[in-house]
Amino acid sequence: MDWTDDGIVLSARPHGEGSLVVSLLTIDHGRHAGLVRGGGSGRQRGMFQPGNLVRAGWRARLSEHLGNYSCELMQAHAAAYLEDPLKLSALSSACAVADGALAEREPHPAVYEGLLALIGLLDSAVWAAAYVKWETGLLTDLGFGLDLTRCAATGLNDDLAYVSPRTGRAVSLSAGEPYRDRLLRLPGFLIGRGADTPEEVMHGLDLTGFFLDRHVFGLNNKPLPAARIRFIDRLRQSATISGGGVTE
Repeated sequence: MDWTDDGIVLSARPHGEGSLVVSLLTIDHGRHAGLVRGGGSGRQRGMFQPGNLVRAGWRARLSEHLGNYSCELMQAHAAAYLEDPLKLSALSSACAVADGALAEREPHPAVYEGLLALIGLLDSAVWAAAYVKWETGLLTDLGFGLDLTRCAATGLNDDLAYVSPRTGRAVSLSAGEPYRDRLLRLPGFLIGRGADTPEEVMHGLDLTGFFLDRHVFGLNNKPLPAARIRFIDRLRQSATISGGGVTE
């Protein structure tokens, strides 16, 4: 059993003396793990940072085996943000979310392409909003998409301001006002009607985090990834210090 595919490094954990078990998000084979012998030492170590793009060859005697990876580095995305802890944290968070949310060996090409697009936008002014949109896309691909097209109560698509935590459907400002304390805030940039201010980005992360926790991680009795929590803490601190620097 063997194949070759492009993959984004999601995680790498030590195994034995100097080896790694590496989890990749590949185009055709989904989230797929494999053993990299000697990957934890020497020249290979830097290759397996979350977010790096590799060309991977996987080989095993039987398809159900862990198998072995041989990898070639194509793009060292992580290294580009070593001096930018906030964006490096965002990259680590997205990889950890994908690693924990996706089923093993189940193809999700839209999630792969979306993650590559997010990585490409980390140098842009809209990177924080792009992160939120990537998580909404992940929810959609997993079958838990949010319905933000029209108000669940009125059927209209104007003045949408909230999302129902029960149904994941949008609610208008007037219909949701009596229940605002029980509803989630809908950031305007998710429906093309507002700026991606630091406050709106945080509302977006609260929104996606709620549904990721309820429908994805919670169903498997897992908490949201620690890397995501660290990213949000950094983002909140950055916005507080700079007065709105998350979109710089």
